[in-house]
Amino acid sequence: MIKHYNTFVFLLIFALLFASACAKSETKNGVTKKIVVDKQGKSDFTSLQEAINSIRAFDPEGPTTILVKNGVYREKIVIPDYVCEIKIIGEDKEKTVITYDDYAGKDNMGTFRTYTLLVRGNDIWFENLTIENTAGPVGQAVALHTEGDRIVVKNCRLLGNQDTVYTGGEGNRLCFFDCYIEGTTDFIFGSATAWFEGCELHCKKNSYITAASTPQNIEYGYIFNRCKVTLAEGITSVYLGRPWRPYAMTVFMNCELPKGINPLGWHNWGNPDNEKTARYAEFNNYGEGANTDQRVNWAKILTPEEAAQITIEKVLKEDFVKKLSFLHYNEVGKD
Repeated sequence: MIKHYNTFVFLLIFALLFASACAKSETKNGVTKKIVVDKQGKSDFTSLQEAINSIRAFDPEGPTTILVKNGVYREKIVIPDYVCEIKIIGEDKEKTVITYDDYAGKDNMGTFRTYTLLVRGNDIWFENLTIENTAGPVGQAVALHTEGDRIVVKNCRLLGNQDTVYTGGEGNRLCFFDCYIEGTTDFIFGSATAWFEGCELHCKKNSYITAASTPQNIEYGYIFNRCKVTLAEGITSVYLGRPWRPYAMTVFMNCELPKGINPLGWHNWGNPDNEKTARYAEFNNYGEGANTDQRVNWAKILTPEEAAQITIEKVLKEDFVKKLSFLHYNEVGKD
């Protein structure tokens, strides 16, 4: 019978077994499938998009790793829905930079074409990268836009202003480990289910961190666990979230919340009807902004028993870890 391990231990096992499993799965006839991208022209490709384009559709030979050397890659990247089971790993998250600068008002392109990196494929892993939109504070300008399922973002910097990270697709799942995510307004938004573990959320404006649009029939939206919220100088009033659509679901638990978090905690986006459906909750947060005495009465403070039911296993589901070969459940929890 599977035991409920604490999240930290689970994540450690999660990461270690992922590395082991991928090392095995990426080997065919003793040769690891690997592509190297280098701006200096000393590798397979000088462009990340060219490397992605070289991968076969639904590659029958299995996963591929793309290693990206340090450099600034000014590219508008698309990972199509037929490119799956790939890892894109930078040499250094500070020095391996994918950048672009589109924004919603540019040629009337609207929010959803402003991405720097668009992910439509499933089973994609990003690590040690900076993904940024440098358009500046000019409205919606997405850095990372995801529409695929089972996406992992680890030890990355996601930089932008309004709408930095869009997580799309009803029922799609993502996890963010040890990432730095910055922005101004609604800088994490969308309908997908996403687990954030050990991330720093840096707020650059008196505004809103999240704008979930979780569908009514989806149990989990955004879960922030052991994360840290930081504020730019002069920032004094930040809300944890507001519902982009009814039934938005967001939880902050075991997180550090600084002075400058608005005492109300949550905003109804100017629509009182949202208060009837929004699924907002907190548990065991700490710091000067964690006091819940003045929180809106339509958000929930979880009991320890309720919080114990929100685990990464339940949120991301068994097929996530099995599909990516992260973890064989029958090897966990045995006496």
